[in-house]
Amino acid sequence: MTKRLAVIGSSGGNLYNQDGKDPGKLLGEIFVQARQAGMEIAAIQFIGAGATMDTINESAFARLYVLGDDRTVAVAAEGSLDDVNTRAMEKDEEIAARIRDGEIDGIIVMSSDPDRVNAKTVAAAAEKNIPIVGTGGTSIAKCQSMRARVISASGTTGTTNRTRAIGFITAFAKEWGIRYRPAIGGSSHADAALTDENVWKRVNLRGIMLGALPGFIAMAIILALSKLEFLAPLKNVFDVTIATLPIIVAALAAKQVSGLDEVGIVAGIIAGSLATSGGIIGGIVCGILAGVFAYSLIRVCFHWNFPATTANIVSGGLAGLGAGLLGYYLLGPAAGWLGDHVRALIETVLAFSPVLAGLIAGLLIWPAILGAFTMRLSFPSSSLKWKRPGKVSSAPSI
Repeated sequence: MTKRLAVIGSSGGNLYNQDGKDPGKLLGEIFVQARQAGMEIAAIQFIGAGATMDTINESAFARLYVLGDDRTVAVAAEGSLDDVNTRAMEKDEEIAARIRDGEIDGIIVMSSDPDRVNAKTVAAAAEKNIPIVGTGGTSIAKCQSMRARVISASGTTGTTNRTRAIGFITAFAKEWGIRYRPAIGGSSHADAALTDENVWKRVNLRGIMLGALPGFIAMAIILALSKLEFLAPLKNVFDVTIATLPIIVAALAAKQVSGLDEVGIVAGIIAGSLATSGGIIGGIVCGILAGVFAYSLIRVCFHWNFPATTANIVSGGLAGLGAGLLGYYLLGPAAGWLGDHVRALIETVLAFSPVLAGLIAGLLIWPAILGAFTMRLSFPSSSLKWKRPGKVSSAPSI
């Protein structure tokens, strides 16, 4: 039987600064992860304010988001926060009644107000003993004081929409014995299909290199400008730019493989910073390892019921550090050793025959240009045509 979930709460204070200001994306990620586990979002009562609620007043602009008839997120009311709260309390009564009728199996709580706006829903959940997961230290503590059965609680610091949603659904899946593998990709059904049993299949070297293309172009511009006599000091800037390329490709690789957005990027930056001695190849390899480590670690953390903030720190920090140390102690020396031998080979052949040395140098650099940089300067004419993007729903249906 499909488990049905209700999502209640608000954009909150700290949550507002952690992607809560965009309820469409926040709720959309929950839709994707719930669908991946075979669960259904059956009710929504979410207040999106125009500012963080740490400093907001009752006259500030706000919207009430609910589940529409077409199973997508809809705006039920907008206006002053006070008026929206009044409408939200009507929705609170409706969800509470559905809980008592057995139509809701679990509740996701984010920066809720158990004392007022969400009081009846939390009370009904405590009465029926259904599981609650959520974020927001103060609101979760109030839910627990009302004897609600909170099975997973976390703060919002350092979390993202994706890691929060994965944490919520992982807790429910563990509670109900449901097999669940997090969806990796954007908040849409098409992107959710990118989930794969083998994380290594998400490695796309061409995608990594094309994503890093602006970095290579910036390096080339600096190099060209440094050749001008009055801009000769830019040679020092060029050296700095060269050193950042492994970090760029590592961050892109880790983000691609982990599918964890900011967490993957941080892991990649840490790994790439330690892998600079290994050059671009070292950056790519360390970034891929950082992505694999981050994905694996965050799944383990959520399986062990780590709070979302802790899971982010562990997966992003330790994954980047582990991959970076491998690059620093193994890939860097190996790349240096290989480079020294290639240079020695060219110097030896150069002493024997300059023509032969040129041939060998060309053979060595040719695969590097084709395989590593993947920069095409000629594009098919069709790729230059502008196409108007279609309308994309910020929160998919399930």
